[in-house]
Amino acid sequence: MCEVVQMMWLFRCISRYALSGLLLPLTACAQQPPAATAPPPPKVTVSQPISRDVVEWEEYTGRLEAMESVEVRARVNGYLQSIHFKNGVSVKQGDLLFVIDPRPYQAELERAKADLALATARFERTGKDLGRAQMLVRSHAVSEEEVDTKISDQRQAQESVQAARAMVNAAQLNVEFTQVRAPISGRISRNFVSVGNLINGGTTQSTLLTTIVSLDPIYCYFEADERAYLKGMRQARNGDRTNGRAGKQPVYVGLADEEAFPHQGYIDFVDNRLDQNTGTITGRAVLPNPDLLLVPGLFARVRIPAGGKYKALMLPPEAVGSDLSQQFVFVVDNQNLAQYRKVAMGPIIDGLRVIRDGLQPDDWVIVKGVQRAKTGAKVDPIKQDSAGLPPSPSAAPERAAQKSNGGR
Repeated sequence: MCEVVQMMWLFRCISRYALSGLLLPLTACAQQPPAATAPPPPKVTVSQPISRDVVEWEEYTGRLEAMESVEVRARVNGYLQSIHFKNGVSVKQGDLLFVIDPRPYQAELERAKADLALATARFERTGKDLGRAQMLVRSHAVSEEEVDTKISDQRQAQESVQAARAMVNAAQLNVEFTQVRAPISGRISRNFVSVGNLINGGTTQSTLLTTIVSLDPIYCYFEADERAYLKGMRQARNGDRTNGRAGKQPVYVGLADEEAFPHQGYIDFVDNRLDQNTGTITGRAVLPNPDLLLVPGLFARVRIPAGGKYKALMLPPEAVGSDLSQQFVFVVDNQNLAQYRKVAMGPIIDGLRVIRDGLQPDDWVIVKGVQRAKTGAKVDPIKQDSAGLPPSPSAAPERAAQKSNGGR
């Protein structure tokens, strides 16, 4: 009986340990972590390209120059007697600027007038002598030879009157030249000679007294390269733009401290040849300058429309990536897969990049999060209306944004 009880107790212990060994692996499996799951697709912002009428521009560096620039020099010799202007002011044509001592020339004028009076009296006397001789020759009181002499004397006296009158006019001019007046209207420089100095005049080495430049309107000269010249001429031939030689092609100019191009003018001159040393051709624009802000010598940024308006598809510049020598964008299809799309770029206008080829108006392009997209990979697109892109400016065309260095 005792043996039976011991056998049953031993069987229970073995069964209990066997059940515990079976449960331990099950518990270990239950405590293992779950298998790893795939990460969610990256979130990106997509938008359709904006369609807008744009104008492309060509930009150059120019320099302002006066339409008229005069070096004021003396035309007679003498001592500078007085100065009649303030340095740097605007003057009008005919304003008195300098006075050279006129007394020597006034005396010369008086002498010339006296010579004219003598010549006139001689002419009158010879005329009376001729009249008497012609009356006496009828009664044979004088010979024909004497009459001819009287006629010759009168002609010489007449020519002497003409010569004396010319001397009076020359002396009168010299007296007038002692008053140096402004030959043009504009802004005058400082006086280069002080009162009391001896002035040399009437020659190529005449003393320079001051300079005057006109300000309104004003010229702006710029240099266009060979490619721009050829492109402009072909467009003008096809009727896509105005020929700078034949018509008033519009020009917009901005100064160094101006972000926009508020000064509008037109091209009135294109040179007849390209400079062989620089490969550029000179153009000239005329700019109105009523407030006299523009002065000769200033550098200026010159903008010229490179053709007429056209409809363009545009994207933010950050939406365009670069892959070696080509540019691309990512387009999201109906299955939210990012598709690589090669594009041809144009300039940046109004802060947006013009896309010449490779996109359709209804394409959804990744504009934010491009770096998270991969070709053929799934993305989580957040659609953004094109109204969220920079708006088209309502200002005049001269206030459009700068053209980039990337193609035309």
